[in-house]
Amino acid sequence: MDIIPQLILNSIIAGAIYAMIALGFNLIYGTAKFFDLGYGALTAVGGYAVFYFYKTLELDLFVSVILGMLIAGVIGFFIYRLVYSPLRKKKSSSMVMLVASLGVLTALQAIVAILFTSQFQTLSQNAGTEQIFNIFGGVITQTQLITLILGILIMVAIGLVFRFTLFGKAIKAIGDDEEVSKIVGINTGKIIGWVFFIGSAIGGLAGILIGFDTGIEPTMGLSLLLKGVIACIIGGIGNVYGGVIGAFLLAFIENFGIWQISGEWKDAIAFGVLILFLLFRPQGILKR
Repeated sequence: MDIIPQLILNSIIAGAIYAMIALGFNLIYGTAKFFDLGYGALTAVGGYAVFYFYKTLELDLFVSVILGMLIAGVIGFFIYRLVYSPLRKKKSSSMVMLVASLGVLTALQAIVAILFTSQFQTLSQNAGTEQIFNIFGGVITQTQLITLILGILIMVAIGLVFRFTLFGKAIKAIGDDEEVSKIVGINTGKIIGWVFFIGSAIGGLAGILIGFDTGIEPTMGLSLLLKGVIACIIGGIGNVYGGVIGAFLLAFIENFGIWQISGEWKDAIAFGVLILFLLFRPQGILKR
């Protein structure tokens, strides 16, 4: 196995995961205008929902994944309705919203741990026997290939929604100016609620795919959220396309950065890149 092709494949796979996290986060941030830390916990919600339906109840895999995404999306929607929407109506500051989202993150992680324990779990039922593909000297598993394909499909789908649908144009209008959007007749509360549902479902799917590839635990969402936020800041916070670019750039820098050193340095490299961008290009690669 050649190291360079393997590093490239690892970077592409990690980039696809980061891109999904960044897409959902940027969708929410672009419309609601605050850092939703609770979004990170929804990756664990999606993963554990599939664990329950697929491995405990032994439902069909496809049905379990769809249910996992729906549950993550519905929980994200109700969190918006019950927590964030009342705070936004009271014109709460960004700090208040951030603290509220931190509370949501902590509560969801605790609930997941109570229901499923804090023990590490894997979603795959064929661990060690999974089909492996050799691509230009690098190795990729079937789960990783599916992750890459789904990541690309979601990116394309979001791009098409933004470009060709009234819903996508309404999201962009709210992101530009929510008050003007209300004046021209856009139901901003309804649109933002749908954005939370869609973004949360995408985050849930990312957690599900990670569960099949490596495994799940209640606190997995925080580290994933941080990587997604870093990708968003690198690419351009609030810019959906920029978040995707930032995700793949971050993944390549991380994986090639640990080529000659320990893998434990990966997070330090990610935060080093974040600091450099905050210092020299805080608007990111693409401006909003």
